[in-house]
Amino acid sequence: MTVYEVLIILTLSISSFLGEAFLIKVFRERRISQVMKSYGPQSHVIQKRGTPSMGGVLFLLIAVFSILLFSLTRAMTLARGVELWLLPFGCACIGLADDWLKYSNQSSEGLSSIRKFTAQLLLSVPWSIWFFYYHGVAWWPGLAIGSPFIGIGLLVFVCVGIMNAVNVTDGLDGLASGCVILSLSSALLLLHLPGDLSSLVITGLILSITFLWYNAHPALIFMGDVGSHFFAGVILVCCIYSGYFLALIPLCFLFGLEILSVSIQLVAIHLFRKKVFLMSPFHHHFELKGWSESQIVHRFWILHGIGIFSLMTLFHFFL
Repeated sequence: MTVYEVLIILTLSISSFLGEAFLIKVFRERRISQVMKSYGPQSHVIQKRGTPSMGGVLFLLIAVFSILLFSLTRAMTLARGVELWLLPFGCACIGLADDWLKYSNQSSEGLSSIRKFTAQLLLSVPWSIWFFYYHGVAWWPGLAIGSPFIGIGLLVFVCVGIMNAVNVTDGLDGLASGCVILSLSSALLLLHLPGDLSSLVITGLILSITFLWYNAHPALIFMGDVGSHFFAGVILVCCIYSGYFLALIPLCFLFGLEILSVSIQLVAIHLFRKKVFLMSPFHHHFELKGWSESQIVHRFWILHGIGIFSLMTLFHFFL
């Protein structure tokens, strides 16, 4: 790492840290806050009412800044930076539309499920087709996916899936941002990332760390759907561009468990008229069991870290 790259990292860190503080101040003054779901845990309705939301909009500004700064070095060209950040920005725009509808309507509901799913498909399908034919997709370096049907289908599935998975995980103070830190740190340490891709992951890591400073319990701001969708795009781009498609499984370990718990709950309710969890996603199950918010978050971080380490070890051993 060169001196210039160190200076860029420091500049981005300070900009993100101060920018989020400024955003909290502005959002408080304009009362841009999240309307809590009435059917969620009642403690959230009471304790989190009025907390500013949509903190993830700053991620977009810092990402643009990072493209400009890293393009001044040999890390990547401006065109390459735009290409790498295209999917995270697209994902964030879907989340931003959802957040803005919630704010403008003063409701806990934004885009309907079908409209959000349609928007996610409209983004992921053309991007997946373009990526497969322009770059190709590999399970692991040296293990390419030759079939367009399998390759494009999997890309669309994981693109839509990870957006929703990170989104449902973002339900407790610091939970999603802490897990993103673990995922991106592991990607830097365990995957062989080229310089341009490393700059994207480093920027995402800076954003998640500085955001956690303000999002740790009790949260001063929430990232909103714009932030959760953005981080989903960063993790996906990191794995797909580096040729480690299967790395999505360990890096999204907890996110996968969270979205799986939602799916299990829905199937159980609609088919068997019974609940598996007191509430899904299953971090709320433990809340209703009497665990404190900090206990759940810290233990889920540990669970995510164990899942990443265990699965990455298996993949490196067998692949």
